[in-house]
Amino acid sequence: MNFEFTEEQIMLRDSVARFIQDEYDFDMRQQIAKSAQGISQDQWGTFAELGWLSIPFAEEHGGFGGSAVDVMLVMEQLGKGLVLEPYLATVLLFGGLLQKGASAPLQAKYIPKIIDGTCLGAFAYLERQSRYELADVASTASLKGSDYVLNGEKVVVLNGANADHAIVSARTSGGQSDESGISLFLIPLDAHGVQRLGYRMMDGQLVANLVFKDVAVPAAHLVGELDQGLALMQDVVMEANMALAAEALGIMEQLNSKTLEYTKTRKQFGVAIGSFQALQHRMVDTFMAYEQTKSLLYRAVCALTDDEEDAATAVHALKVMVDRAGKLIFSEAIQLHGGMGLTDELDIGHFAKRLMMINTTFGNGDHHQAQFNALRYN
Repeated sequence: MNFEFTEEQIMLRDSVARFIQDEYDFDMRQQIAKSAQGISQDQWGTFAELGWLSIPFAEEHGGFGGSAVDVMLVMEQLGKGLVLEPYLATVLLFGGLLQKGASAPLQAKYIPKIIDGTCLGAFAYLERQSRYELADVASTASLKGSDYVLNGEKVVVLNGANADHAIVSARTSGGQSDESGISLFLIPLDAHGVQRLGYRMMDGQLVANLVFKDVAVPAAHLVGELDQGLALMQDVVMEANMALAAEALGIMEQLNSKTLEYTKTRKQFGVAIGSFQALQHRMVDTFMAYEQTKSLLYRAVCALTDDEEDAATAVHALKVMVDRAGKLIFSEAIQLHGGMGLTDELDIGHFAKRLMMINTTFGNGDHHQAQFNALRYN
């Protein structure tokens, strides 16, 4: 199988990498993290100008028409820079749901706004009781006249504090955990009856809890088919898990390279600690964990690109590997850096925190192991 990238993909990867290196260093990232919004509108506008926000969208909407490979390359470089701007939340989740399920008028209205950077979106699916189960939805939407009236609460909504609009899952029929009966609605977050509470996660990301009290949603703002929202969510979340794994891979590479460089300069007993054989073995272990993750990522991307039957199985296996490899790599990086690895002044701890959050987004390693087993052996 040919794993070489096309000339256009190499140019895309290198352009993102150069921007991160030249315009988005760790000090810049820390300034953005401490700001009220937790993101930079200027940086987001630059992303739009560079065409990054158009990558996964069809050309008919002004998009680049990119594949899973293109998304992987972008997310890997964004991971290396610990980028805070909501590429996952707005482009891949909110935009992905629009592209796959929204009506033509909604697509024509909102996708160009995502591409030009004027619309920030979110996907509100998680509830206090649901943990990692997309089908566990207690929020309700009932039809009254020409509108649906939505009530409920969503928690830990990525980019929920800054988003203009959100696509919200709600139950339109059936019981709380039924796979059928879930519908998705596009809601402006300044609508009457919407309340939000923003807060920061350990990795610096600004999220929000959203409360919906008798929020009127036009029937035309239904995304996907009525009662059939779960399949659409699963499809988009599977692609998002691949993107998160690519981001994690970029972080792992940074942790390995920074730790290796540190072991070449940090001295004990008059010699660099990198000369100690025991530490060399540990660095080999982290390098192998990175390479194994990379191989599984490429396998999952190929499965998604070719729409293979075992694509979901490949993504679950990938997330298990990201969980295991991520824990090994950030633990070794922190330990080999000594006390400095835990300080806010050094980027090592921030990379570790982001990996921890990736490992809990859309399910941790144990969850994906169970999902893999169910698909592979049942």
